[in-house]
Amino acid sequence: MLLELATEEDDAATVAEVGTEVTALDGDLGLLERESLYFGEYDDRPAILSVHAGAGGVDAQDWAEMLLRMYVRFLERTSFKIEIDEIQPGDEAGIKSATLTIKGDHAYGSFEGERGVHRLVRISPFDSAARRHTSFAGVDVIPEVDATDVEISPEDLRIDTYRSQGAGGQHVNTSDSAVRITHMPTGVVVACQNERSQLQNKNRAMQLLAARLAERARQERLDEIDSIRGEQTEAAWGRQIRSYVMQPYQLVKDLRTDLEVGNVNGVLDGDLDQFIDSYLHWRRAQQEE
Repeated sequence: MLLELATEEDDAATVAEVGTEVTALDGDLGLLERESLYFGEYDDRPAILSVHAGAGGVDAQDWAEMLLRMYVRFLERTSFKIEIDEIQPGDEAGIKSATLTIKGDHAYGSFEGERGVHRLVRISPFDSAARRHTSFAGVDVIPEVDATDVEISPEDLRIDTYRSQGAGGQHVNTSDSAVRITHMPTGVVVACQNERSQLQNKNRAMQLLAARLAERARQERLDEIDSIRGEQTEAAWGRQIRSYVMQPYQLVKDLRTDLEVGNVNGVLDGDLDQFIDSYLHWRRAQQEE
């Protein structure tokens, strides 16, 4: 109404003022819309993201390292904070596995959608015949929880120390400061090598263990509910969620949201915003159904 009156009166100052207010309201609505995408119980928690090489030998280990680099490059240009907890180098190239912790606003909610199997199709740099290879790597994402929230009996733990390898803290390859903890009843294994001392690595490994056991318990509850309902749901781990094709064409496709991006190198260089946003909208749509 004010805009109509200002226009009729040819009041340029009022028109400009109304325009500024409308722009501000649009911005506020955009923020509210964004916040509405984060409705999960753990969305505000830090995220523990792990990358594991899958089928494909040295190509898969190289692919796992490429994925790790993709996430690190993305995180380096955002407000998220990243801590690399542990890296296991590959036998010839790449990595066997890596675990990192992501902290910041809606960290788990933003990265939950990366959980699953990532598939790469390319001309293998490790094949002398330059043939096309398909490699797989698994990404697991769980929310960090307080270690005191999970009951862990010391008798159930096997704690091993070893010399750190690859990327890590200042004491890498100088002492047996890295710690690996195995939870005997479940077989869950966690490791940390990035802290300055063995004690710090042990404390951090216990936090990682608590998070994995909490996630395991949560998944078991969901499976029990699905069993009671008589439904057969797709497991989160082991599911192929995204394909990265470099040969014979260039395409990254998310198999849940159907988002397709032709700039594969850009995605692998950390351009993940589109995939995170599309997953968050897809997740909300799934909840509303």
